[in-house]
Amino acid sequence: MSTEPHSCNHLIQWAIDAIRGDSPRLDAELLLAEVTGWSRTSFRAWPERDVPVEHESRFRMLVNQRAEGHPVAHLLGLQEFWSLPLKVNPTTLIPRADTECLVEAALELPLPESALVVDLGTGTGAIALALASERPLWQVSACDRVAGAVALARANAEALSLPVAIYQGSWFGGLPDIRFDLIISNPPYIAENDHHLARGDVRFEPHSALVSGPDGLDDIRHIIAGSPDWLARHGWLVLEHGYDQGEAVRGIMADAGFEDVATRQDYGHRDRLTLGRFEG
Repeated sequence: MSTEPHSCNHLIQWAIDAIRGDSPRLDAELLLAEVTGWSRTSFRAWPERDVPVEHESRFRMLVNQRAEGHPVAHLLGLQEFWSLPLKVNPTTLIPRADTECLVEAALELPLPESALVVDLGTGTGAIALALASERPLWQVSACDRVAGAVALARANAEALSLPVAIYQGSWFGGLPDIRFDLIISNPPYIAENDHHLARGDVRFEPHSALVSGPDGLDDIRHIIAGSPDWLARHGWLVLEHGYDQGEAVRGIMADAGFEDVATRQDYGHRDRLTLGRFEG
């Protein structure tokens, strides 16, 4: 590497060529903003601004890691969800924008003013924290079986000053003995032999948070079967699933006695979540 400083424009263009992928410019700008502390808009306002050599060295290292496929969120240690800055690490999934559709669906439900809510398999705490930020009177809980994810979710709750109780346990294990007005979850739903597991960012995310049996529905079946024992009367279950699993999930929920079962789409107009009401 040259000892002479290079401009923002020069380094961003180099990074775009190195990263390729779906959003190389965005990735490059986010990584350069991380190492310099400058805003992304400044790169366009002052493209010829020189980047200090010590910053360039770290930038090139991060770009090379991104080119190898490491998620930008892991390189930054941060991902925004529902306008909340969440710490992320390789112990759990990176929150995706389409999961915000679960939050929107939950906020539209006819729930009590001080509803009891639980987010199963919370990971970073994204869903639970988003709901708590929108409904201060809701009593929001969350759980995850992975100790590292529990620690991460608790750290995010503390950083955001949101009163979410986070427990360690597999699905309903570890929860207090109460009935909830809403159970919500983004569980693993990828089939064991799905070719997408060998592509993109998911290669660097925990397999256990992605895969759920031969058809991807093992954990969804488990949650649906167990939910009636944990739901209050007129309680709701909201589940994220794969784009091609809506019909199957509706069938499983209907067979378990849920009513008003419906599938909703994500921002890309693909089936993404199914919800249903349990009379109790």
